[in-house]
Amino acid sequence: MNWKRPIVSAVPVLALFSAWELLSRTELLDPLLFPPPSVLLAAAWGMLASGELPAQIRATMTRTLIGCLLGSLLGFITGLLMGGVRIVRWFLEPAVSALNSTPKLTLLPMAMLFLGIGDAARVALIAASAFIVLAIHAADAARSVQAGYVELAVNYGARRRDLLRRVYLPATLPQVFTGLRIALGRALVITVSVEIVGSSDGLGSMIWLAWQTLTTEKLYVGVLVTASIGTLLHWGLQRLEGLLLPWKGTADAR
Repeated sequence: MNWKRPIVSAVPVLALFSAWELLSRTELLDPLLFPPPSVLLAAAWGMLASGELPAQIRATMTRTLIGCLLGSLLGFITGLLMGGVRIVRWFLEPAVSALNSTPKLTLLPMAMLFLGIGDAARVALIAASAFIVLAIHAADAARSVQAGYVELAVNYGARRRDLLRRVYLPATLPQVFTGLRIALGRALVITVSVEIVGSSDGLGSMIWLAWQTLTTEKLYVGVLVTASIGTLLHWGLQRLEGLLLPWKGTADAR
């Protein structure tokens, strides 16, 4: 791992929080609306010690990861079939396009109508958001596979199942990982959104309750923790991609 990257990446963050701390302490920023980062850190520590913050993170991450895993797996398989089998693409592309252009939160009442008011409806909505991203990326990646590779495999006796497993799958993995990073980020956004709309736990619920009660410190802690989780998930997937797909290379190597 390039040791320069975390240092360089931390510079703008530290500069932002340092300026924030200074402006809030000197009351150039209203400390009621913009509490100093040191106050937020103390509030976060208290929430960690009480167990409140770990419980909210656990609720959000459970919904996010389950929904993203289910949706991404189904989307990946669907995308490969759409990209590799023309009749499947003709059959599914209109539905995938329609679902992609539909705001996902508008589907929450319908999901709750069929699945109840529990977590099943929320997870289904999260899975739908991840499904769309992976289906589109996997389909585009499969359609971009060079025809020469396919013809060569066919000449060696490969059947359609062999083409999907030995040609399309390896060729599409780099773009699929890009889609997976986007899908995981979108899944986290949808999770927090549905928690704000209707949930008794999770980071979204905590943020909404903090806004209703004007508990500014807790509101900022919720937002910053959510952003930190998203950043860590993105970096984690980048590292996993580098380990699983060493032939792709990374921007850091250039």
